[in-house]
Amino acid sequence: MSFARFMELALYHPERGYYARSRRRIGRTPETDFFTAASLGPLFGELVVEACITLLGPRSPGAHTFVEIGVESAGEGGGAAGGGVIEGVAHPFGAARTSPRGRPLVIPSPAVVFSNELFDAQPCHRVVRTGGRWHEVGVAARGDALVEVLLEEFTPEVAAVTDRLPAAAEGYRIDLPLAAVQLVRQIGTQPWTGLFVAFDYGKSWRELAEEMPAGTVRAYRRHRQSGDLFAHPGEQDLTCHVCWDWLAAALAEQGFAAPGLESQEAFFVHHASAALGRIAAAEAGRFSSRKLGVMQLLHPSNMGQKFQVLWALRDQTGE
Repeated sequence: MSFARFMELALYHPERGYYARSRRRIGRTPETDFFTAASLGPLFGELVVEACITLLGPRSPGAHTFVEIGVESAGEGGGAAGGGVIEGVAHPFGAARTSPRGRPLVIPSPAVVFSNELFDAQPCHRVVRTGGRWHEVGVAARGDALVEVLLEEFTPEVAAVTDRLPAAAEGYRIDLPLAAVQLVRQIGTQPWTGLFVAFDYGKSWRELAEEMPAGTVRAYRRHRQSGDLFAHPGEQDLTCHVCWDWLAAALAEQGFAAPGLESQEAFFVHHASAALGRIAAAEAGRFSSRKLGVMQLLHPSNMGQKFQVLWALRDQTGE
C-alpha cells in the first residue's frame, strides 16, 4: 500500500487507529503523547477570540458562528480540547460549535472556521529520489514487521503533482501533504462567508523541496519524537508538515482574499495586542502562570516560531 494509506489506517482506522482509541493523548502527563497550545487552558482561547475580532474588522462577530474543526471529544483527547478552544472563554460570537474528527462537516454562514494542529495530522504521500528519478514510497508486511518499499507506479494523487518535483540529490525525500490541501478545498467549497484561521506547523514548497532532505513525517509517543514510523501502529501519533503555499493557493481558489501567513508570535502580537495588554496590566508586578503561558505561546524558542497561522477572509461565495 502507499505510505499515505498506511498513515490513514494508523491514524483513523475506526477500531485500531490512533485517533479512534479512547485514551488521553493531549497533556503534560507521562501517559499522554504531546501537548498543544490548548493545553495551556483558557489563555490560548482568549487570544484566539481577540485575534478573530480584530481580523473580522467591521463585520459583526455576533453574526458569526465560531466553528472549531477537528476537535477531539472529551472522552478521547481529554482536557480543554474536548470542548473546544473557546469553551469557558467570554466571546462575542453568536454561537460556538465543534466539529469532531470523523464527523460530517457542516459550516453555517457567516462563520469563523478555526483549527489547531489539524492539517499536520492528515495523511501524506512520500517520495524519494533514487536512481536518478522519483519513486513513491509504500509500506509492506514482511513477517511480523512493516517495511518501506518502492511502489512500481505513482498513485493518482502523486502522479498529478510530479511536475512539481525538483531535480534533487540522490536519497532526497519529500513528504507531500496532499490530503491537507483536499481538506482545505472541502472546507472552502461549502457556501459560507467569514474568517478561516488555522494554527499548525509547516514549510514553504521551496523549503520542503530544497531544505528538508529527510522529509518531515515524525512519530510522537509519550512526548518523545521518533523517526521509526512503523514502531507502534495505531499507538503513536504521526504528523507531517503542511505546505503553506499549497494551502494558501487552495483558499485563493475558493474565493478567499489574500491569505495571510504569520508565525504564531507575530499573529498574536499583531492581532491580539489588546488581550496581551490586559493580561500584562492584570498581572503586573508578579510572575504568574498566565504570564508564563504567554511566554510559551509567543517566545521563539517555545511555540512562537514553531507554529504558524494561516488566515483568510471571504465576503461572498460563488453560490
